[in-house]
Formats: sequence, C-alpha cells, structure tokens
Amino acid sequence: MLLRMEHVKKQYGQFVLDVSLQLEEGQVIGLIGANGAGKSTTFKSILGLIFSEEGECTIFDKPIKGLSPKEKEQIGVVLAEAGFSGYLTVKDVFPRGKVDIFISYEDFSKEEFMGKCNRFQIPLDKKIKDFSTGMKAKLKVLLALSHNAKLLILDEPTAGLDVVMREEVLDMLREYMEDGTKGILISSHISSDLEGICDELYMIDNGKIVMHEETDVLLSDYGVIKATEEQYAKLEKKYLLRVKKEPYGYNCLTKTKRYYAENNPELTIEKGTIDEFIMMMIRGEEV
Repeated sequence: MLLRMEHVKKQYGQFVLDVSLQLEEGQVIGLIGANGAGKSTTFKSILGLIFSEEGECTIFDKPIKGLSPKEKEQIGVVLAEAGFSGYLTVKDVFPRGKVDIFISYEDFSKEEFMGKCNRFQIPLDKKIKDFSTGMKAKLKVLLALSHNAKLLILDEPTAGLDVVMREEVLDMLREYMEDGTKGILISSHISSDLEGICDELYMIDNGKIVMHEETDVLLSDYGVIKATEEQYAKLEKKYLLRVKKEPYGYNCLTKTKRYYAENNPELTIEKGTIDEFIMMMIRGEEV
C-alpha cells in the first residue's frame, strides 16, 4: 500500500479534519471538494507538515515518522501555496552542475529535468518572479517528476495552465503511471483533469470524506433529475442522494439514473459531472 489514512484527525477552531482513504500501486486517486473543505489540510497531514491528533497515516506501509531518508526521496510533491525564491533562475539552482535544492535526491536526473524544461518552454535565464502563473505551475510539476518518485502528492498541479499545457502535463502523469508500480493523489478545481486521469474519487466536505467512488461509475451511473413539483411528489425517493429546491421544482442527485430512466421516461435526467456532483453534495439536502 502506497498510502493509507485511517481517521486522521486535526482540529482548527470549529473545523475538524477526519479523513480515511487509501492509495494502492497503479492507482490515481482524486480528492475533490469546495475551497476550505480540507483538501490542503489533508495533504499537509500526509506530508507531516502538520501533526494529526488522532488516527494513523502510513506511506509505503510505514508511519510517516518511521520513513528513512531514502524512502522520503520516493515522494514527489506539488503544493498549491508552495513556490521558489523569485530571485532565482532555473540555471541558478545548478551552480555546480547539480541541483542544490535537490542535493539529497540521489535519483534526480538533471538531463531529464532540463529536457522537460525545453519541452515545456521553461526559460532558464529568466528570474522566477517574472514567470507567468502557468510557467511557475509547470516548473513545480517538472521538479516533482524528475527524481523518480514512487508516490506523487499533487495539490492543484495544473492551476494557471491553459488547456494545451494542462493536457501535456496530464500526459506526463499518464506516462509516469505506465509501469503500474507508482501512485498519485491529486486535487484539482478543473474537473475535466480529474475525469481524464483518476481511477477513483474521494469527496471531502467540512473536513470529512462524504463519498468514495470509482470515476467511471460516477460518470456513467450518477445523474441529476430535473423534476417539477408534481413529478417530485410522485418520485420514488429511495435512490436519491441529494435534493435541491429550484424555482421550477427540484434537482435530484441519484447514483442509479438508469432506474429512473426506465421507470420514469417523462423525466429529464442529465449525465452526472464532477462539478454537478460537488454542487449537489454540498448544496443539496439529504432525502
């Protein structure tokens, strides 16, 4: 098991994180939820940047504190709020032909990193403070991919990238996963990124995991029913997850849209999307 969290808890005032999830070799897991739901706190907890008050988190089947320096090198990280000194250039981190900030990473490949800088048009002589948002995002991802990590922890790695660059970064992540021995935990506000790469999704809301589902199942079986007041009154409710009152009637989230399509052909049923799912789980009410 690459990563396992069992009721990892951390409290900040009224906010309480309580997360359980697991990531196996060959898997890409997405963590979804609204801003402030607990995604970044979860990532920091995994990395030992904050200390949990209860529960257990293991990486490579070991507690975080028990990881050897070599095992820690097997973790590649992109954090949304982390960055580099703006007064450095990419070349500045190669003063002696080796990346000083990566000097402890035995498997760091300068050649691979420089090749990817060229591929993604990252300037070597420009100060990082003058980089665009997209350039900074690409640089963080390239560094995370350049030391042969076994586990990637990626918090909003494609933020600021245009659609072409995002797809190229996702292609790099797919290539990274090809040998079947690695894993990725990723969060993103861009649902199409998650749909295109994640095997499973965990949704977090107010610090707690409220859903765990295979991505294919969510996209194929879940749906949103658009029902008038009269249609909703007659609707079988046992297969509804959330309901949201609208001016025309109700939006209803279901994980068995086929049942309603077969038994209520008069209903309008829209295919589920990650964005719609998040909105309904947060704003909708339990039936």
